Amino acid sequence: MLCYEILQEKGYRLTSQRVLVLKAIYHAENHISAEEIYEQLHERFPYIHKSTIYRTLELLSNLKLVTESNLGDGCVRYHAAIKGHHHHLICNLCGKAINLEELTLKPLKAALLREYGFEADVRHMVISGVCNDCLR
Repeated sequence: MLCYEILQEKGYRLTSQRVLVLKAIYHAENHISAEEIYEQLHERFPYIHKSTIYRTLELLSNLKLVTESNLGDGCVRYHAAIKGHHHHLICNLCGKAINLEELTLKPLKAALLREYGFEADVRHMVISGVCNDCLR
């Protein structure tokens, strides 16, 4: 089901601002911050406000239509959930981002459930540490 349909099904209006934010996230090549969305949209649509973008992102996150990540730079970035699950290893020293396959996390998810009775949401994870290049 598309994000638009989910919003409408849950009783939310499909405003032009929401559509613009959704499109900005979906068409972003990488994770995108609220500031980057604002800069991108404000150029073409000067009537859009930062508060609208932040409220829209909060709504989309609550509905699990976007995922939120801090990729080590202290900035929350967003990714369209419809684009699939993926995970990152972020180097604390150089900032390098390495994609992590979801299969790697399945044993962790199972162990958390078995050992702690905790059902982990591993749809989008960021793990910080030190990359091989920086260890040398």
